[in-house]
Amino acid sequence: MTNKLRTQIEEEEAEQQKLIVEEKRDSEFPDNFLTQFLTKGILNAEAATRALPFVLFIAFLGMLYIANMHMAERSIRDISKISKEVKELSWDYKNTKAELAYKSTLTEVARRVDTLGLKESLTPPQKIVDEEVKNER
Repeated sequence: MTNKLRTQIEEEEAEQQKLIVEEKRDSEFPDNFLTQFLTKGILNAEAATRALPFVLFIAFLGMLYIANMHMAERSIRDISKISKEVKELSWDYKNTKAELAYKSTLTEVARRVDTLGLKESLTPPQKIVDEEVKNER
């Protein structure tokens, strides 16, 4: 009986030692350059918490910079779109002006009026002068 009891006690002690070893492994970090640098070096928890407002400020400035770039690109696209519209309207204006100049020529007006049954006057226009106005001058 003593052997069974002694073996049970030894097994329990072995399990407790395994638990202690496993707990130490969980609580300890691997010993490499990165973990030493982050825990014992320049970057540790205290330094990180002190630098947090500055990091947030830099992140905010980065977001402002990105937003500014998006607005600038949108403005450039709008400007190019409007300049294309201005060119198109300029072409329409020049085309309409040329058509009006052509349609207001004497021969074109005479041709259009002839279809209505009107004829061109052969006598030149006369100036009507009021005698009262002529005397005042």
